[in-house]
Amino acid sequence: MSFPLYRRPGGVLFLDDDPDYLEMLGEVMPPGWSVQLFLRPIACIDLLKQEIAQRENDAWRQQEIIHRWREGALLIPQILRYWQVDGAARFRLVQVAVVDYAMPAMSGLRVLGELQDWPGSRILLTGRADEQLAVSAFNRGLINQFLPKQSADLRTCLTRAIEDLRHQPDQRHQQIWCATLSPDQLALLADPVIFQALHNLTQQQGWTEHVVIGAPFGMLALNARGQASWLQLEPAANLGELAEMAVSQGWDARVVQDIRSGSWLIDLELQLALGVGHQPGPCEAFVVNGEAGRLHAAIFAIGEAFSPGLSTSYAHFLANHGERRLSQG
Repeated sequence: MSFPLYRRPGGVLFLDDDPDYLEMLGEVMPPGWSVQLFLRPIACIDLLKQEIAQRENDAWRQQEIIHRWREGALLIPQILRYWQVDGAARFRLVQVAVVDYAMPAMSGLRVLGELQDWPGSRILLTGRADEQLAVSAFNRGLINQFLPKQSADLRTCLTRAIEDLRHQPDQRHQQIWCATLSPDQLALLADPVIFQALHNLTQQQGWTEHVVIGAPFGMLALNARGQASWLQLEPAANLGELAEMAVSQGWDARVVQDIRSGSWLIDLELQLALGVGHQPGPCEAFVVNGEAGRLHAAIFAIGEAFSPGLSTSYAHFLANHGERRLSQG
């Protein structure tokens, strides 16, 4: 499995006919999640069906970035512009739906059956009598997971299950952004050691959203406040070429040698993408030794003039849309 080429925070939806239970779930879920609570199956179905067209439009916009790149447009400014123009629309899309099986008006499986074209992840909450049905639904691919509602540690299990699904790469996004990467780059991203190192780094840096691209090779990332960063990735075989670029730009011999050895990297391609408003400079690198090869990496800050900013950030979205009220629709 490859490292997720595109990841962003998505919403979590709960459907249950018990308002007290729903309110309890809303209270105990992590504060960094966008959570919606539904009592009525029809309202839930309507919302998720409406999302299908929104998802198609969003995928089309990402595909257009790739199309323009193939015609010569640079990727980094396009992605930053996509984030800026989109505002917070993409954060509204539900990533995981948690549905109770035993509801009087419509069973949870019937609800999910109405949503076969909705591409999000599904968790079914079951009672003891419903577990065989849930196993059958799982085996048929109708749900990603089921959890017994009577479990003593349901909160912990449910939170972990949702978090795992939130971190799974979206296959359509993988296909879109895979087009920018070479087979060698994809092999590095699929290396278990490199995969884990990149995952740990995104957690440490507090990055909530990212895109991995191959031209130049690296990760463009946003934190919750809309501040952008560039994680430059250089395979060991590319260090000589980067050093020669530094020579052509007039950097002194010591910097060039540090780049050639892989102890420092310089963001010359980021400067090419952003223009004169971004001044390139060397940054100390760290090394990840995977089975697929050695990867040198360094993090470069992107100035506020180029970052989407707080007004379109995930933190701003949560502050304005994070209240977890029961939908009575």
